[in-house]
Amino acid sequence: MGFKLDKIILWGRSVTEYIGMFGLTPNELDLAILDCAGGPASFNAQMNSQGCKVISCDPIYQFSADEIAERIQATYQTVINGVKANSTNYVWRNIESPDQMGEIRTRAMSQFLEDFPLGLQQGRYVVDELPSLSFKDKQFDLALCSHLLFTYSDCLSLEFHLNSIEELCRVAKEVRLFPLLNVSGEQSSLLLPVLQELQQNGYTAEIKQVDYEFQKGGNKLLKVTR
Repeated sequence: MGFKLDKIILWGRSVTEYIGMFGLTPNELDLAILDCAGGPASFNAQMNSQGCKVISCDPIYQFSADEIAERIQATYQTVINGVKANSTNYVWRNIESPDQMGEIRTRAMSQFLEDFPLGLQQGRYVVDELPSLSFKDKQFDLALCSHLLFTYSDCLSLEFHLNSIEELCRVAKEVRLFPLLNVSGEQSSLLLPVLQELQQNGYTAEIKQVDYEFQKGGNKLLKVTR
């Protein structure tokens, strides 16, 4: 795939954050879920321990747990320093400080690293990446994708966004994307063009507010179905 682990910053979130980010209900947790671009999140591990059905995909899963752990350690302080330098861009309510955020995310990523070798053998972690996935048509009830599309809209094109969303809609009955902000904390310039193109192509796309907000203004998701 030509994917370079040393070119990215790895950061993982917990099942509690996933439930908030994607507005997941208790019944929806029992669905067949794809966590696309799941990275080192503990969502898969925690859901699997509760008997739920989640498959996560990400190009980082081609690397070993030790290699992923090394990359997390190498970039951890960069993330913390960045949040501290821009602390006014965040809502310090459920998470009270950058250091506490680091502790919460470290626990989540540690759960992932512990679960990853077995989950890889069981097929719960799959090496795959947008805009082309290896899964069957409508294999999942729900596809979730956080902090990739729209977040990196300065370097991922409109075409990439549309192709990726259409691919997610191919493999899942419903797609939810979060957040709708770019890395600078502003609404992505691609959001409205994506909405227009999707609607013109026969998709139902709607913006929904969620209770979760860590980035200021980052309390909305995009729900897409066809």
